[in-house]
Amino acid sequence: MKRLLPSPPLSATLFVVWLLLHQSVDATTLLSAALLGLVVPLLTQSLRPATVRMRKPRVALHLAFAAIADMLVSAKNVAWLVLTRRNVRLSSYFVVVPLELRDPNGLAVLAMIMCLTPGTAWGELSLDRSKLLIHVFDLVDEDDFIARIKLRYERPLLEIFQPEGTTP
Repeated sequence: MKRLLPSPPLSATLFVVWLLLHQSVDATTLLSAALLGLVVPLLTQSLRPATVRMRKPRVALHLAFAAIADMLVSAKNVAWLVLTRRNVRLSSYFVVVPLELRDPNGLAVLAMIMCLTPGTAWGELSLDRSKLLIHVFDLVDEDDFIARIKLRYERPLLEIFQPEGTTP
Protein backbone atom coordinates (compact mmCIF):
# COMPACT_ATOMS: atom_id res chain seq x y z
CA MET A 1 0.00 0.00 0.00
CA LYS A 2 2.88 2.38 0.85
CA ARG A 3 4.31 1.92 -2.67
CA LEU A 4 0.99 2.84 -4.29
CA LEU A 5 0.23 5.70 -1.90
CA PRO A 6 3.55 7.09 -0.59
CA SER A 7 2.03 10.21 0.96
CA PRO A 8 -1.65 9.93 1.94
CA PRO A 9 -1.85 13.54 3.25
CA LEU A 10 -0.45 14.88 -0.05
CA SER A 11 -2.83 12.68 -2.04
CA ALA A 12 -5.82 13.84 0.01
CA THR A 13 -4.80 17.47 -0.30
CA LEU A 14 -4.38 17.23 -4.06
CA PHE A 15 -7.75 15.48 -4.35
CA VAL A 16 -9.56 18.19 -2.35
CA VAL A 17 -7.77 21.10 -4.04
CA TRP A 18 -8.64 19.69 -7.47
CA LEU A 19 -12.30 19.46 -6.52
CA LEU A 20 -12.25 22.99 -5.13
CA LEU A 21 -10.58 24.36 -8.25
CA HIS A 22 -13.17 22.73 -10.50
CA GLN A 23 -16.10 23.43 -8.16
CA SER A 24 -17.66 20.19 -9.26
CA VAL A 25 -18.13 16.65 -8.06
CA ASP A 26 -19.12 15.01 -11.34
CA ALA A 27 -17.60 11.67 -12.27
CA THR A 28 -14.84 13.02 -14.54
CA THR A 29 -13.70 15.55 -11.94
CA LEU A 30 -13.66 12.89 -9.21
CA LEU A 31 -11.71 10.54 -11.46
CA SER A 32 -9.16 13.18 -12.47
CA ALA A 33 -8.77 14.26 -8.81
CA ALA A 34 -8.16 10.65 -7.75
CA LEU A 35 -5.67 10.17 -10.58
CA LEU A 36 -3.85 13.37 -9.64
CA GLY A 37 -3.82 12.33 -5.98
CA LEU A 38 -2.23 9.00 -6.90
CA VAL A 39 0.19 10.01 -9.66
CA VAL A 40 1.74 13.24 -8.34
CA PRO A 41 2.97 11.76 -5.03
CA LEU A 42 4.45 8.80 -6.93
CA LEU A 43 6.25 11.08 -9.40
CA THR A 44 7.55 13.44 -6.72
CA GLN A 45 8.51 10.82 -4.14
CA SER A 46 12.23 11.13 -4.89
CA LEU A 47 12.06 14.92 -4.42
CA ARG A 48 11.01 14.69 -0.78
CA PRO A 49 14.13 14.76 1.39
CA ALA A 50 13.28 12.33 4.17
CA THR A 51 10.41 10.91 6.13
CA VAL A 52 9.18 13.55 8.54
CA ARG A 53 9.24 12.61 12.19
CA MET A 54 7.79 15.54 14.05
CA ARG A 55 8.67 15.27 17.70
CA LYS A 56 6.86 18.17 19.36
CA PRO A 57 3.57 19.17 17.70
CA ARG A 58 2.88 21.86 20.32
CA VAL A 59 6.22 23.54 19.49
CA ALA A 60 5.35 23.24 15.77
CA LEU A 61 2.03 24.98 16.34
CA HIS A 62 3.71 27.76 18.31
CA LEU A 63 6.30 28.14 15.51
CA ALA A 64 3.55 28.35 12.88
CA PHE A 65 1.77 31.13 14.78
CA ALA A 66 5.05 32.98 15.37
CA ALA A 67 6.00 32.74 11.69
CA ILE A 68 2.57 33.95 10.53
CA ALA A 69 2.65 36.84 13.00
CA ASP A 70 6.16 37.78 11.86
CA MET A 71 5.08 37.64 8.22
CA LEU A 72 2.16 39.98 8.88
CA VAL A 73 4.30 42.46 10.82
CA SER A 74 7.01 42.28 8.17
CA ALA A 75 4.49 42.85 5.36
CA LYS A 76 3.24 45.98 7.11
CA ASN A 77 6.80 47.22 7.69
CA VAL A 78 7.92 46.57 4.10
CA ALA A 79 4.82 48.29 2.71
CA TRP A 80 5.51 51.29 4.93
CA LEU A 81 9.17 51.43 3.85
CA VAL A 82 8.30 51.16 0.17
CA LEU A 83 5.76 53.96 0.47
CA THR A 84 7.78 56.34 2.65
CA ARG A 85 11.50 55.86 1.94
CA ARG A 86 13.65 56.46 -1.05
CA ASN A 87 15.86 53.60 -2.25
CA VAL A 88 19.03 55.38 -1.15
CA ARG A 89 17.82 55.33 2.45
CA LEU A 90 17.20 51.57 2.50
CA SER A 91 19.99 49.37 3.79
CA SER A 92 19.64 46.07 1.92
CA TYR A 93 22.26 43.47 2.74
CA PHE A 94 23.03 39.78 2.54
CA VAL A 95 23.29 38.21 5.99
CA VAL A 96 24.95 34.89 6.77
CA VAL A 97 23.15 33.01 9.56
CA PRO A 98 25.21 30.17 11.08
CA LEU A 99 23.07 27.09 11.64
CA GLU A 100 23.02 24.23 14.12
CA LEU A 101 20.02 22.63 12.40
CA ARG A 102 20.96 19.86 9.94
CA ASP A 103 17.70 17.95 9.40
CA PRO A 104 16.66 18.38 5.72
CA ASN A 105 12.99 18.84 6.61
CA GLY A 106 13.80 21.41 9.29
CA LEU A 107 16.09 23.26 6.88
CA ALA A 108 13.35 23.24 4.24
CA VAL A 109 10.87 24.73 6.72
CA LEU A 110 13.40 27.40 7.77
CA ALA A 111 14.08 28.30 4.13
CA MET A 112 10.33 28.54 3.43
CA ILE A 113 9.74 30.78 6.42
CA MET A 114 12.59 33.05 5.38
CA CYS A 115 11.55 33.27 1.74
CA LEU A 116 7.86 33.78 2.54
CA THR A 117 8.55 36.58 5.00
CA PRO A 118 8.37 39.99 3.31
CA GLY A 119 11.69 41.76 3.59
CA THR A 120 13.71 38.55 3.22
CA ALA A 121 13.34 38.00 -0.49
CA TRP A 122 16.04 35.48 -1.19
CA GLY A 123 17.88 32.70 0.61
CA GLU A 124 20.57 30.13 -0.09
CA LEU A 125 21.76 27.23 2.01
CA SER A 126 25.49 26.45 1.98
CA LEU A 127 26.53 23.06 0.59
CA ASP A 128 27.54 21.79 4.03
CA ARG A 129 24.20 23.04 5.50
CA SER A 130 25.99 25.11 8.13
CA LYS A 131 24.95 28.58 6.94
CA LEU A 132 21.90 30.27 5.48
CA LEU A 133 22.49 33.32 3.29
CA ILE A 134 19.51 35.68 3.38
CA HIS A 135 18.89 38.93 1.54
CA VAL A 136 17.32 41.44 3.92
CA PHE A 137 15.39 44.38 2.45
CA ASP A 138 16.17 46.88 5.21
CA LEU A 139 18.69 45.64 7.77
CA VAL A 140 18.96 47.65 10.99
CA ASP A 141 21.19 45.41 13.16
CA GLU A 142 22.81 42.27 11.70
CA ASP A 143 23.56 40.65 15.07
CA ASP A 144 20.00 41.24 16.26
CA PHE A 145 18.63 39.81 12.99
CA ILE A 146 20.77 36.65 13.32
CA ALA A 147 19.84 36.20 16.98
CA ARG A 148 16.14 36.60 16.13
CA ILE A 149 16.30 33.95 13.38
CA LYS A 150 18.09 31.52 15.67
CA LEU A 151 15.74 32.13 18.62
CA ARG A 152 12.37 32.38 16.83
CA TYR A 153 12.87 29.77 14.11
CA GLU A 154 15.97 27.62 14.44
CA ARG A 155 15.56 26.71 18.11
CA PRO A 156 11.96 25.44 17.68
CA LEU A 157 12.94 23.62 14.48
CA LEU A 158 15.75 21.89 16.35
CA GLU A 159 13.21 20.74 18.95
CA ILE A 160 10.77 19.57 16.30
CA PHE A 161 13.06 17.82 13.80
CA GLN A 162 16.49 17.10 15.23
CA PRO A 163 16.73 13.92 17.32
CA GLU A 164 17.74 14.57 20.90
CA GLY A 165 21.36 13.84 21.68
CA THR A 166 22.57 14.49 18.13
CA THR A 167 25.07 17.19 17.43
CA PRO A 168 25.32 19.08 14.19
